[in-house]
Amino acid sequence: MVIGQAKPMMLREAVGEALHEVRRARGLTLRETATGALISVGYLSELERGRKEASSELLNSVCMALRIAPSDLLYLAADRLQAGRHDNVVPLRPQIQLDQRAA
Repeated sequence: MVIGQAKPMMLREAVGEALHEVRRARGLTLRETATGALISVGYLSELERGRKEASSELLNSVCMALRIAPSDLLYLAADRLQAGRHDNVVPLRPQIQLDQRAA
């Protein structure tokens, strides 16, 4: 890494920011959300700050408490990752063609 260059955003940080944004937009407190997700307030706080990596099961539980589909949360996180990418990174967007005749 070049001195003075910002480090790239980690996925857990992007997910945390997205969780925080959704929770605030829903008008929910950390306690309300944590209670609904059956996790501790401290752990939810660590997730929102990007300090903990959530398992898919835990992330699903938090999403259900926030009334958001996990896929929508991941789209929000992806937007943050894309916005924070470096100029020397080339996004890979493979062309996926689905065969409509496949069962």
